[in-house]
Amino acid sequence: MIFADAAMAQTTTSAAAGGGAQGMLLQMAPILALIILFYFLLIRPQQRRAKLHQQMVGALKRGDQVVLNSGVIGKVTRVDDAEATLEIAAGVNVKVVKAMISEVRTRGEPAPANDAKS
Repeated sequence: MIFADAAMAQTTTSAAAGGGAQGMLLQMAPILALIILFYFLLIRPQQRRAKLHQQMVGALKRGDQVVLNSGVIGKVTRVDDAEATLEIAAGVNVKVVKAMISEVRTRGEPAPANDAKS
């Protein structure tokens, strides 16, 4: 009787586990669901942000006021392929990598706020 119960238990578990392709698909379904979830919640938004940042840096031109990742604010005086020159104070020019620009505040030629009005 004990052997009959053990044999019956082995046949039911082996039948459930050995379902062939259907059983393997059911075992892989949670992993596939996690991969899809990670794609839509993590990878896709990050790619979209990177694409927008690349467009913003590509459209950079002289006279734009920008903010660097470090928090430094400056006005673009020259744009090269991979670098830009910023004026961070009167007569102080700094060469920065364009990828470190986090935000473009104003486009074009803004009027300096600290100049005396005529």
